[in-house]
Amino acid sequence: MPSANRFSAADHAHMARALQLAARGHFTTSPNPRVGCVIVRDGRVVGEGWHARAGTPHAEIH
Repeated sequence: MPSANRFSAADHAHMARALQLAARGHFTTSPNPRVGCVIVRDGRVVGEGWHARAGTPHAEIH
């Protein structure tokens, strides 16, 4: 596992994807934050989601 201050290119790519997913909640999640989630296991994406609107399940549930 990478240390807290050293991230791999794959880590950066997965975070960029999570931010893209979070953007889908723009204008619909207030007062909650926009949240995107990418779940990776053994280097493979096994799940993605985003918080679509306030009052609905959060990103990691999808």
